[in-house]
Order: sequence, then structure tokens, then C-alpha cells
Amino acid sequence: MKIWTVSAVIVLMFAKASAGTVGFQQVTVPDPEGKPLAVGIWYPSVGQASSQPLGPFSQTVAVDSEVSGNRLPLVLISHGTGGSLASHYDTALALVQAGFVVVALTHTGDNYRDQSYAGNLKDLTDRPRQVRLVLEYMLAVWASHDRLDGTRIGMLGFSLGGFTTLVEVGGTPTLGRMAQLCSTHPTAPECAFIKAANGDQLDPIPTSDHPVWIHDSRVKAAVVAAPAVSLLFGPDDLKQVSVPIQLWRAGHDQQVVDEWNTAIVRKQLPEAEEHVVPGAGHYVFLAPCSDALAKQVPQICEDASAFNRTEFHQKFNSDVVAFFIKKLVNR
Repeated sequence: MKIWTVSAVIVLMFAKASAGTVGFQQVTVPDPEGKPLAVGIWYPSVGQASSQPLGPFSQTVAVDSEVSGNRLPLVLISHGTGGSLASHYDTALALVQAGFVVVALTHTGDNYRDQSYAGNLKDLTDRPRQVRLVLEYMLAVWASHDRLDGTRIGMLGFSLGGFTTLVEVGGTPTLGRMAQLCSTHPTAPECAFIKAANGDQLDPIPTSDHPVWIHDSRVKAAVVAAPAVSLLFGPDDLKQVSVPIQLWRAGHDQQVVDEWNTAIVRKQLPEAEEHVVPGAGHYVFLAPCSDALAKQVPQICEDASAFNRTEFHQKFNSDVVAFFIKKLVNR
């Protein structure tokens, strides 16, 4: 309770000075190596807000309004498999109310419309590149890039977006570890998913195809929620991660098993600020579902009977905001 109280006080103090209208834009970022990237940008504004649709959700924002403020910190968001730029919109809104600019992309080949990369090595290797492309756009091309502070950049990633985030901040995966897992735990969720998707992540990797992982030192702090395929990080594969990490896991996660996922991260990054959500399943970190989304994909919307996702997100968003304020703003 003490941690929650301190976090809430920090957020309220910062938000009091920063709160206002949330501006929102959707842009397309060209990708020379793939399809253009769909990107959502939330930012402090003084425009007139109104209720606007965002995929299956609704948000109160001022579309294409003017940006308010200068030297604004920036947070990138990377969604999980089958998600979109809207997957964590409520967390984006909370961050903007505290003075941040937030940018989320829809990952090519691994989103709710296009699963062509799912289960394939390309999904693992291309996601970090896509994130860097969006960051470069925000810092150099976005119409209001001069309002951003390039020294105060954070990142939030959920599930496979958590893996993506760990790569961005210094993680160097060992891709062959997936086949090792499936040889010893053939019923693991990861193995079933790869097989169902007819993916190549269990195939032998030719020496010539081993990727060169490029990290981004501009990201100074990260929130990692239920990071998928963390088993790909061998004993020394996270040793280059030196930025502050806030690590979240669901206490009853049947998609990302703690033993070979979050347990690996907390062992290699013992200074990470870990939060455990008792009784919660994997998808609890997604924005609370609308009625339309619950009908379309009930599996990502159903929580334990005693668990209130909307109530949890008030705490989750508050703790995420407090972390980024402490690590990016007040450092």
C-alpha cells in the first residue's frame, strides 16, 4: 500500500501541472524494407477534445490539434502478437496527462489483421528495427519533433513487445534456444503457437542467417509486461541492459510461463522493479475491453471472476507513469 500511495502522489503532483487536453494523430511511417507502418501519436494539447473511435475502443482526444509544451519526454509502445497501436491506448492517455508524448506502432506482419510473420524468425528480428524506424521519424520528421526532448525517451512493451523492448535496450537473443525449449517442454505454449502458425522458429538456423542485433541507446528506461519468448535470452544475453526496468508479470499467466520467461529476466536483471498481479492472466495488461472487442476475441477479454481489469489499470497506469517520471523526468 505504501508503494501505491507514493506512486499516486508523484503522479498527481506531476499531472496537476501537466494535465490538459490529449491530442491525437494517426500517421503512416514509410519503411524501405516493408509495408508502411501505421502509427498513433498521443500528446499534450490545448485543443477541443471529443469522443473518437480507435479501432474497437473510444477515446476522448483532440484529433490533429496543436502540441502543447516543449522538451517533452517520449514513450514508445510495442504491442504483443495480434495487437495494434490501440492495444494500450489507456496507458498512453495516462502518460499524456502526466506530460509525456506517446507513440505506438502497429507491427508489420504481427497484428490483428496480418499474421504473416507470426511464429517466424522475421517477427523477432524485424520488430526492433520497426521501432527504431518510428523513433527516428518522431525525432526528425514528425511535424512537432522540435517539441521533444531526445534525451528523455522510454519504452513500454507487452508480451512479444516486451521481448522487443528488451532487445532495444541491450538484450541479445540466442535464437536456437527456442528449439531447446521445445525439445524438453514440447507442450509449452510457445511451441504449440509456432507449430499452429507453421513458423520457422524451430528450424535449424544457418550460420549466414544469424542476425546482428542492434540496440538503441536513446531509450533510457523501460516497462516490460509479461515478456514473451524471454527464454531466448541465455545466461549472458541481458548483460548489456543497463537502463532502469519495471517488470510486470501476471500471477496466473498460462501464455507466458514464468519459469522460462519472466523468471529469466528477473534473474539476469535483479535490480528490475518487479510487480506481480495475483490471480491475473496474460492479457490483463491490455486495455480494458469494449463490448465490441469482447464479442470479437473473448479470449483476450475474459479475466478471473474476482478480477476487475478496469480497476487494475488505474494502478497499473499510475505505477507506469510514476516510473517514467522518476526515471526520465526527475533523474
